[in-house]
Amino acid sequence: MKKTIILLSALALASCGQNEAPDSYMSKARESFQNVWEHYRVPEYGLFSEYYPNTFKPDLNYFDDGTHQAQESSFLWPMSGVFSSTVLMAKADPGTYRPYLDSMVVAMEEYYDTTRVPFAYQAYPTRFDRVDRYYDDNGLVGIDYIDTYAVTKNPAHLEKAKQIFTFILSGWDDRFGGGVPWVEGKRDQKPACSNGKAMVLSLKLHEATGDEYYLETGKRFYRWIRRTLLDPNTGIIMNAWLTDGEGRAQFDPYTYNTGTSIQAAAYLYKVTGEKSYLDEALKLCEDSSKYFFHYTDNGIPYTDNIPWFDVVLFRGYQAVWEITRDTKYVDIVLKALDYAWDNARDAAGLVCNDWTGRKDETKKPKWLLDSSCITEFLVRAAIIKGEIDIK
Repeated sequence: MKKTIILLSALALASCGQNEAPDSYMSKARESFQNVWEHYRVPEYGLFSEYYPNTFKPDLNYFDDGTHQAQESSFLWPMSGVFSSTVLMAKADPGTYRPYLDSMVVAMEEYYDTTRVPFAYQAYPTRFDRVDRYYDDNGLVGIDYIDTYAVTKNPAHLEKAKQIFTFILSGWDDRFGGGVPWVEGKRDQKPACSNGKAMVLSLKLHEATGDEYYLETGKRFYRWIRRTLLDPNTGIIMNAWLTDGEGRAQFDPYTYNTGTSIQAAAYLYKVTGEKSYLDEALKLCEDSSKYFFHYTDNGIPYTDNIPWFDVVLFRGYQAVWEITRDTKYVDIVLKALDYAWDNARDAAGLVCNDWTGRKDETKKPKWLLDSSCITEFLVRAAIIKGEIDIK
């Protein structure tokens, strides 16, 4: 395993600097990607640690059933951030990064649970424990697999995405007009994260297969989210519909929930040609940019969300840019990204959670999810700036 990692590192380093300016976004993406694989990789398992350094084991609070202490390897959500960035690197430079993508597929299967039907991915590797299976986690893995299929054309990766979508739909019920919950077996809420990821996965499955079933199902998720979770006051997508009693909205503003709806609306416009979808995407862009972004005294934009939430919003902004070629919204993110790269990195080259550098976080342990998404930001920036041409 160590020999494999050394070889992969050598391949990546050998490609650096070839036809790329040292300060290009793609050059920075290579550096960011290599930093994650060098500092977080747990070679004995072929997985990644939750934090760097791996000796840092805090209580993690992003679970339905309370806190869990960080373990030797990461939980599924941060792992999916590595998967997403690896897919993009393999799209940009398959000759160098396809071996990494193959490695990620092997690693992701460590989370695959076949003891419950339908089969799905649980929140922690099955070799260590049996834990909950989250519909939003599975949506993330499904998106990564359908994006992997676009690189590899391996039908097994397409089938994985379809199978994951089947699991997600097993959670659908007609209470409050439809939607799926957060966690398998629990019916206390229907969050934007689960439904938004399912929506994007469904539309990506349509793009890959041409099957109208996936288009119509994606539209069904899209309509439910807008009808149930679009806040009329701010214009952003709320966090969840709580299903106790007569039901009620939970506002809790997170950038990624609006990002998935922007991404879906842009795709629906491209497929159907119906201008209403583009109008809805543009309004979500405008309202989200006004609501979420604040500015430092020196004019640097930032949000109160974690970087990975913001990268999902950036996916939506990029999807709209691909249609309009208007850089208004992507430029906000790029300005923040540029500043963070130059002013908010630690000695290991990892970007801090606070991109503005107003808080000195250079000595703090770095969360895998915060670090892995930086590569995705940088590759998407390279696409927008014309450094590379991938879809």
